[in-house]
Amino acid sequence: QVQLVESGGGLVQAGGSLRLSCAASGDIFSINAMGWYRQAPGKQRELVAVLNSGGSSNYADSVKDRFTISRDNAKNTVYLQMSSLKPEDTAVYYCNCNARGYGSSRYRDYWGQGTQVTVSS
Repeated sequence: QVQLVESGGGLVQAGGSLRLSCAASGDIFSINAMGWYRQAPGKQRELVAVLNSGGSSNYADSVKDRFTISRDNAKNTVYLQMSSLKPEDTAVYYCNCNARGYGSSRYRDYWGQGTQVTVSS
């Protein structure tokens, strides 16, 4: 099993910045990718940004040029730097980790508990 611990959410005014962190621990042999998703009230969970082990990243169009995903491989930690925040960025942000444990041949998706980001206008 892999545990994900998120931090960094909160309340910020429009135009402000926040930095989310997510640390993975547990039975980790290899991590394929780590990323962030978000879910606003009444909406489906959507991809925000993902970073794979090769260093390639992918962003939702709505956050490009405002959010930056990065990763510390030594700490199995992924970060999401969010700038120029808008009220429509308000959501619960979930960390995702696609990892394989020792003795396993399959990669699995793991999820954090979620952290609330609220952007006031």
